[in-house]
Amino acid sequence: MLKVLKQQVYEANMELQTKKLVIYTWGNVSGIERETGFVVIKPSGISYEDLTPEKMVVVDLQGKLVEGNLKPSSDIPTHLELYKNFLKIGGIVHTHSTGATSWAQSGMGIPCYGTTHADYFYGAIPCTRPLSSIEIEGDYEQNIGKVIIELFQKNQIDYEQMPGVLIASHAPFTWGKNAKDAVYNSVVLEEIAKMALTTRLLNPDLHEVSLALIDKHFSRKHGINAYYGQK
Repeated sequence: MLKVLKQQVYEANMELQTKKLVIYTWGNVSGIERETGFVVIKPSGISYEDLTPEKMVVVDLQGKLVEGNLKPSSDIPTHLELYKNFLKIGGIVHTHSTGATSWAQSGMGIPCYGTTHADYFYGAIPCTRPLSSIEIEGDYEQNIGKVIIELFQKNQIDYEQMPGVLIASHAPFTWGKNAKDAVYNSVVLEEIAKMALTTRLLNPDLHEVSLALIDKHFSRKHGINAYYGQK
């Protein structure tokens, strides 16, 4: 079942290691087949060296195991919450990459200090509020997804223009049109996080770039009249 999607999700998980975004088992990638609502995700606690496409786990949108002999990632409830609310995404990534996680642990969003950031994320990358004790003691991973949705709805953030978020005191999630695209956004997010930290250290009083510059750089890659790259 879902042989192609399993291969894609496997390759995306392995790319996290290749791009040095994960160590040990600190991360996971999932992908969804929208027609069936089946989600393929990395199994929980399995090292990247031991992964194969056949070890990928398949669940439905309610989290019920559909195929596989291993438990899905413990983060699967977060992934499912995002898939059920961000209907145009096809892949999700969670890492504990150093730069992005540092901002998340600080409880701060990543300011848009330059055009590299604006090329991929439309404005400051937001950070959620901390989870309450009740949310932590309850359905913790699902509640992480819910605070992401709360943040985006409350602030009217377009998840297609902002393909990533920081979880306060935790780490980043990114998403995209498929698993590979979500990994791409995770790699970019990590580099932007490192650049922003260095920028702030060099100039703590620096303001974010203008909306005009954000509009220009984001729209030239992603707008209806985008002209970056080849046709």
